[in-house]
Amino acid sequence: MERRKFVQAATLFTASFYISRDLYARPKSPVYGHNGMRYTLDTKWGTLNSSRFPVKDCHEMVQDKKGRIILLTNETQNNILVYNKSGKLLGSWGHEFPGAHGLTLADENGEEFLFITDTDKHQVYKTTMDGKVVMTIDYPAESGVYKKKEEFVPTETTVAANGDFYIADGYGAQYIMHYDRNGKLLNTFGGRGEGNAHLDNAHGICVDHRKGAPTLLITDRTRNCFKRFSMDGQLLEVISLPGACVCRPVIKGDHLYAAVLRSPDMNLSGSGFVTILDKDNKVVSNIGGTDPVYVNNQLQPMRQAEKIFVHPHDVCVDNDENLYVAQWSSGKVYPYKLRRV
Repeated sequence: MERRKFVQAATLFTASFYISRDLYARPKSPVYGHNGMRYTLDTKWGTLNSSRFPVKDCHEMVQDKKGRIILLTNETQNNILVYNKSGKLLGSWGHEFPGAHGLTLADENGEEFLFITDTDKHQVYKTTMDGKVVMTIDYPAESGVYKKKEEFVPTETTVAANGDFYIADGYGAQYIMHYDRNGKLLNTFGGRGEGNAHLDNAHGICVDHRKGAPTLLITDRTRNCFKRFSMDGQLLEVISLPGACVCRPVIKGDHLYAAVLRSPDMNLSGSGFVTILDKDNKVVSNIGGTDPVYVNNQLQPMRQAEKIFVHPHDVCVDNDENLYVAQWSSGKVYPYKLRRV
């Protein structure tokens, strides 16, 4: 009896030794990022059956109040793919947006809507969460700055608290159009030009509430910066991001997140990463990019350091502060998930 107990104990000890050794020997997942904003990478999170649910360019993603992650792609077999946070497909819809590019979530008295920009059709659509189009915005002929619809190539929208919305013509004439909630044009500002109040590749736009009164953050991608404007279109600040050709600004809590399509300029293919800024708009972390360095309060040029992304186009931040990254022209890859550590 005592011998059997001894053998059992010895066996348990030996097994626990090998289990512990295996745990320590097992390679750990790489951790990316800097200064407490660090993540592990899951490249398979959003992968689906590509024959049934293909993607072309994965352009943008948002999370709705139900916690669902919604992806916009310009693949007309399914423009919208709806995931849960574990990567399970919950639904799909949309066949009419060949230039699907910008995706924005709007909350109107508890009811959510989507704004979709289409760069091929030169239009912006407001839809219900299941895809019914409830408003269509054509090129703003009434602005006096467009002679034909082809000059208007909208890339992004943002929605203010009162329901007014703004459209960034990031691939067209570079104007920002301000509409009321019913689709009446109120103001136009920006436009292509050399001064700071002008824009070049105004790819993204969002409303920033982090310091109280709302302002607009607008991408000036070719010039490696975000520009802050008042809600009526007056330039307030230039946030320089040398080496980072940023896409749209995404705000969650006190931080600003952005996909960097290419670095150090638009000429180098496959050179993207993700950047994160704090409340004071200082870069605190680059995922796949170089360590952010400031000299005399000036950010030094950044660039890709690790080849984990090709052309990241958008970042979605969920309620657990995990990130989801959609990529453009990257081999039709599905979104990646980055888990906060």
